Amino acid sequence: MVRDVAVHNPELAHRALRGLSLYAAAPREPRERAGPIVAEAGAATLRDQGGEGTPILFVPSLINPPGILDLDEEVSLTRAVAGKGFRSLLVDWGIAEQRNLSIGEHVEQLLLPLMKALGEPAVLVGYCLGGTMAVAAANIAAAKAVVTLAAPWRFSAYPDAGRAGLKRLWDDALPGARMLGVLPMEVLQASFWSLDPQRTVAKFAELAEMDPSGSEFRRFVALEDWANDGDPLPLPAAGELLEDMFQSDVTGLGGWTVGGRAIAMPSCPTLHFTAARDRITPSDAAPSGNQIQLPAGHVGMVVGRSRHTLHDELGRFLDACR
Repeated sequence: MVRDVAVHNPELAHRALRGLSLYAAAPREPRERAGPIVAEAGAATLRDQGGEGTPILFVPSLINPPGILDLDEEVSLTRAVAGKGFRSLLVDWGIAEQRNLSIGEHVEQLLLPLMKALGEPAVLVGYCLGGTMAVAAANIAAAKAVVTLAAPWRFSAYPDAGRAGLKRLWDDALPGARMLGVLPMEVLQASFWSLDPQRTVAKFAELAEMDPSGSEFRRFVALEDWANDGDPLPLPAAGELLEDMFQSDVTGLGGWTVGGRAIAMPSCPTLHFTAARDRITPSDAAPSGNQIQLPAGHVGMVVGRSRHTLHDELGRFLDACR
């Protein structure tokens, strides 16, 4: 990727390589899963993120670790919600090899039991694919409300070229994935990089200009580690995502079933946050209904400058759900 950029912009490529070198050499502190476990279901756990009051249950994507929602004290979404007078809880899906489940089965066998363990309806806040799953869960069990953050629902709104590329990727990866029983994270990561290769190179060039002792540099390293450290995707979940959702748009066309139930928008209050510069979940692919668009990208909406608006708007919505 850097080699391709170097043909047209050798100076940018040089800075990107320097940034990559700094990233690789950056010191890391061991990071443990945050918060005590308050409930378990199979490989999944529910972790207390602090606060008291109405439970707010954060549902992360299956594709990356849950840490993006609690990256550090300054940008943590789960801690911000706890500070607004709510009980904040974060799902940790656990080890992929221990969950040979489709996306719908993750909802039915893991998420629903964790919700039940709370003993009262929660507000579900789902990030990326976790938002899609939160919508499904609220169709089956009582929820006070559902909030989605950059969640895909209308997959036919993705560009045709992108969907075709994902199909080729899946077709090529499937034989090896069947042997492993999972779809390696590296396969999905390559597809994300291909969405905007110029930006992927440019961000490492920007890293080369940062102060290695500064908080901005440390957060960049933490974000890249989060993006690269994801578990593989269980094969049934990968198939449902890349075949049923991306190719057939079962969610957008009303054909998705979970536990024998047809999944649609739930009857409880809903709010959908989108990101104007999101290449992973374009705004048009989000669920229809009450929407707030933030001037950010897929990750920046949670940990970038737009997080302040997200915290404020989410807090107002949650206040009405008490």
